[in-house]
Amino acid sequence: MRTKQRLTAQDKRRGAAIVEFALVAPVFLTMITGIIELGRAIEVVQILTNASREGARVGSYETTTATSTITTTVNSYLSQAGITGATTVVSPNTPSGASNGQQVSVTVSIPFASVSWLPSPFFLGGQTLSATSVMCRQPAPQ
Repeated sequence: MRTKQRLTAQDKRRGAAIVEFALVAPVFLTMITGIIELGRAIEVVQILTNASREGARVGSYETTTATSTITTTVNSYLSQAGITGATTVVSPNTPSGASNGQQVSVTVSIPFASVSWLPSPFFLGGQTLSATSVMCRQPAPQ
């Protein structure tokens, strides 16, 4: 003789909760991943902005004659923030070529994939983050 099992209301509800979780979990995890990536991108862009500003500040002094001085300043700032491998472009290429009042531009860029906290960036993987600062060349501070 076969016994019939009856599903109670609690058993039916437990099954509905599992189905609801299966539908909501991927959407929730995708949102969390996006928030993590976007937050890290905003943080790195702010660090790049500060580094380019420091480089432009050093490049604006009339005593700065070599691009390597600016690049060293930028890389030092970035290494303190735990970022390595950034590209620095200085214009004009030799800051000593700019006279007082002319602009010195410093652009710092890095691929997002090399600074992401996730093993494989989902949304911003192919993007390059960059920041540019421009300052006028001025006499050295006293």
